Amino acid sequence: MEQFELFFKHDEETLRRWLEKETRFTVRLAVTENSTRMLSVKGVKGGVSVRLHRVFLEAPSDVLKEAALFIKKRRGKTPLINGYIRSKRESIKEGGGRRVVTRTRGEHHDLQSIFDSLNSEYFGSSVRALITWGAPRSRRSVRIRTLGSYGYSSGVIRINPLLDEKRVPGYFVAYVVYHEMLHAHMGVGMNASRRSIHPREFRERERLYKDYLRATVWEKAYGA
Repeated sequence: MEQFELFFKHDEETLRRWLEKETRFTVRLAVTENSTRMLSVKGVKGGVSVRLHRVFLEAPSDVLKEAALFIKKRRGKTPLINGYIRSKRESIKEGGGRRVVTRTRGEHHDLQSIFDSLNSEYFGSSVRALITWGAPRSRRSVRIRTLGSYGYSSGVIRINPLLDEKRVPGYFVAYVVYHEMLHAHMGVGMNASRRSIHPREFRERERLYKDYLRATVWEKAYGA
């Protein structure tokens, strides 16, 4: 489902090993909540000491490669990192101790009801994520918006509020929610320098959704 913004988390040790492979340095890594210095590097005996904000555990490969280059050279422009940090402002604030405010009941679709039903039917009620409609955006931005996302650091599933329309069938909204719940339930790690957004097991489980075919057909025919 190409419109999804899909997050996948690295654990600290796996990310450290990956940075060592990319930089060819011995890396001492500390993951922090320091939003003032999101990325800092200093030389230490035998390698480098790196401090990264926790949002980098979810960063896409291009951002991590830019971070590795910065760590290696300890200087240089970082446009991808800067853009990524701007995109994660909300998650950064949530990690600073702010309570996550959720809005689940829309005008046409109730996310909590959908979530609870899917959780019971497909996950044995084991998914503990929060769910909410995302912040409203203008129609002008619809083509660059994602249908849904799951933030590993925040544990929050966000659904695009543009799906809260009468024309959007409930089974399609449930499909988007189910997709994000799969990410919350399965998690995705990083194997060396290669990561898989949707491994085979994910795709197989995605097709277990009872209205998978209807949902994918509807998206192709009527999706934004």
